[in-house]
Amino acid sequence: MSIVSYQLNKNIGVIRIDNPPVNALSQTLRKGINDAVIAAQSDASEALIIICGGRTFIAGADIKEFGQPALTPTLPEVIQTIEGSNKPVLAAIHGTALGGGFEIALSCHYRCALASARVGFPEVKLGLLPGAGGTQRVPRLAGVEAALEMMTSGRPVTAKQAMDMGMIDRITEHDLLSTATDYARELVASNAKPKRIRDIVIEQSSLAENFFTDYRAKLSLRTRGQLAPRHIVSCVEAAVNQPFEEGIAKERDLFMECMDSPQSAAMRHIFFAEREASRIKGLSKDTPTRDLKSVGIIGGGTMGGGIAMNFANAGIPVVLLEITPEALQRGLDIIAGNYRRTVAKGKLSETDATQRQALITGTLLYEDLSEADLVIEAVFENLDLKKEVFGKLDRVCKANTILASNTSYQDINTIASATNRPQNVLGLHFFSPANVMKLLEVVRGEKTADDVLATVMVMAKNINKVPVLSGVCYGFIGNRMLREYWREAQLCLIEGSTPGAIDQVMVDWGMAMGPLSVGDLAGLDIGYKARQALSLEQKESMVTYCVADTLVEMGRLGQKSGAGYYLYDQETRARSTDPQVQTVIEEQAQKHGIRRQPINDETILNRQLMALINEGFKILQEGIAQRPGDIDVVYVFGYGFPAYRGGPMFYADTLGLKYVYENICQYREVYGEKNWTPAALLEQLVKENKSLAQWAAEA
Repeated sequence: MSIVSYQLNKNIGVIRIDNPPVNALSQTLRKGINDAVIAAQSDASEALIIICGGRTFIAGADIKEFGQPALTPTLPEVIQTIEGSNKPVLAAIHGTALGGGFEIALSCHYRCALASARVGFPEVKLGLLPGAGGTQRVPRLAGVEAALEMMTSGRPVTAKQAMDMGMIDRITEHDLLSTATDYARELVASNAKPKRIRDIVIEQSSLAENFFTDYRAKLSLRTRGQLAPRHIVSCVEAAVNQPFEEGIAKERDLFMECMDSPQSAAMRHIFFAEREASRIKGLSKDTPTRDLKSVGIIGGGTMGGGIAMNFANAGIPVVLLEITPEALQRGLDIIAGNYRRTVAKGKLSETDATQRQALITGTLLYEDLSEADLVIEAVFENLDLKKEVFGKLDRVCKANTILASNTSYQDINTIASATNRPQNVLGLHFFSPANVMKLLEVVRGEKTADDVLATVMVMAKNINKVPVLSGVCYGFIGNRMLREYWREAQLCLIEGSTPGAIDQVMVDWGMAMGPLSVGDLAGLDIGYKARQALSLEQKESMVTYCVADTLVEMGRLGQKSGAGYYLYDQETRARSTDPQVQTVIEEQAQKHGIRRQPINDETILNRQLMALINEGFKILQEGIAQRPGDIDVVYVFGYGFPAYRGGPMFYADTLGLKYVYENICQYREVYGEKNWTPAALLEQLVKENKSLAQWAAEA
């Protein structure tokens, strides 16, 4: 059956698209639309409707064609055919019209939509820009500033918002085809002509004199280092200052520049890696899942409260357990405060916030968790305490309840051994703030059952998380690698650098925050307590953590105490340097016999990145991570690694594995083999002249 059909309904030609699951713009679909519009120019139709079957309008490009040579008719050619029609063409939108799908709709002369529909341009999230006229048509309809915000953010808008912006002409709550047909007949009856967006002229006088200069400056703070957002601004500027055809040519040139850039390759890698990460190797698609109709959370602190909100936001009732009435009330107050702030920002209505908060109830009794389908422990990082909690859960919870620990680094197998149901135990490592951060490390124990894994992978998507499977090791994927990254930051600090210099190097490179700023944000006492629990064999050299430990022992815990590596204004959280920290660094260097000398930015950057990458190779060779892309997803979604660099493992391939290997070998000669022995897998791939991507494809 053809994915594009055409039929006459009296005097209205209906072009119906049916290319499940999302009506992606494949070459066959493009040709079908193109041929139908051309054929309709010489038949009895007086107006045309483009409508889609299934759950959505055209939701964007066919991802199978990403990075492939363009096949004719190209999307710009189809759009030219639609816009050039001598008969009015009406787009009938439901579901989502995104990217090229919305460009198809904008090439039509009129647009109607279901009230539930959304439209937008997510291309910037792939390091791209709308490349089939979107940057030229949207500002002509919606205005320059609204168009820029829509395209540089990549966020879709509702049908109502799109109508207010002038991009949709009519909204309906009823049958879309009937509404579109009635609208088309109205257009015919009024002798309406094709209304081409390209013919609209943007009045330059409507913009402030330095509008684009100012917008670029503001945008650079939000999209630091990214190419596509800057190019979107240039395209919209061309829409204002140049004729339509010249603007289209500018858009095409800059689109191709983005498409060919390392940034887009990296962001497309993350796009696919995110989708692949939820697939567990060796786990059948037919693996049954358990019902999760109620959840228990143990621990009402910032983390436990944030985890509870995830489930309440998905409509799942939560019982939050604490050990004292005061702690419980404090936890419920944290949740209430989070919802208040979300409402204040306009991201949630008062009604929705009240309904979600009502799904979270508190208790002091473990027996109140007896009917929960999933219980997540979120208490302090103390192994004995966690084992005690799991022992209690084993006694009160029903037989098929899934028991999960939110531990950041503890041994899940040891925790599971405190129960008589190790097959029902796993780790669910949420990231702080848990109601915001998208990453969820799913830690599989030795005996974790397949249906438990299948269940939590589905659950993760239902609560809007990006799940990544990890095996059991100290720190799992993310924190195990972070330990090596942090080690080099600390060593650079004591050997000759400063907190500000180290953080600035990493931020300039693209990290969301520098490593020492992250430490202050998380709380320096967290790492301090974790180190106290380690055996001598597990601990790093004291030189690695002596500065951090000294700061904690001085009461400098980070932002929460107003001082860590930096000083913080308790009202604004504004950061400033503190000479006292430099004194601590120099005293510790002298105490440990280290002669401080300047370290250049390249060395600071490379030492941290190479340590991170090398540990990633060790994690892969041990089978802790399923694939390189999983590690990249962990770091992009959980640790502020810039998506436009693709994650640490993709970045290693970008640099070239030989370059990475030689750097690590060089550092081994300078700093010793304890910290700088190349991973066996890295050494193997260099000898075989293979990339990590090639290795992953063969695995």
